[in-house]
Amino acid sequence: MQEQYRTVAREGVHETEINRSRFICALAPAATEQEAQAFVARIRKEHPTATHNCFAYVIGADAAVQKASDDGEPGGTAGVPMLQMLMRREVRYAAAVVTRYYGGVKLGAGGLIRAYGGVVGEALDALGTLTRQRFRLATVIVDHQRAGKLENDLRATGRDVREVRYAEAVTIEIGLPDADIDAFSAWLADATAGAAGLELGGEAYGDA
Repeated sequence: MQEQYRTVAREGVHETEINRSRFICALAPAATEQEAQAFVARIRKEHPTATHNCFAYVIGADAAVQKASDDGEPGGTAGVPMLQMLMRREVRYAAAVVTRYYGGVKLGAGGLIRAYGGVVGEALDALGTLTRQRFRLATVIVDHQRAGKLENDLRATGRDVREVRYAEAVTIEIGLPDADIDAFSAWLADATAGAAGLELGGEAYGDA
């Protein structure tokens, strides 16, 4: 798994005009290819009279899924430069749709490549990106007596406390970078006089 990746901070739209053509870039985070496709379909529905609705999306921290469409523009002049911009900025789990309303002036292949790639770059600058860091899900099991103080200590030391459940024992789910596991185990044993258990779970990504 990748240690970290970047994604779009939020869904949004950025518009620019080039030689009387309107280029409207809609960007959104997308957790799956289905989400990306649904976003593309929604934007197309919002702009039924547009000359073109070109798209690109990248899914997977390792960019396993990459798709692009020129939607009627000359081959390789729209979707590919959009995809290249996402890849160059190391953006993952994201979809971009650039809607073009033709203004009567032809841009030529080079102009189109610059326009489509450029508006995606501008949209990323305008909306911002987030870095997501790989971590290990871990569950701390502790008795009720120590739970309150331990939870406070975890939060005070900047640990990513994700969920706290009270049953016979208290389970506190946290996110841990792999490199911190040994040090955290030692800290936990020290903080609870060896009374707390630690179970390691799967891997996930969270805000860095």
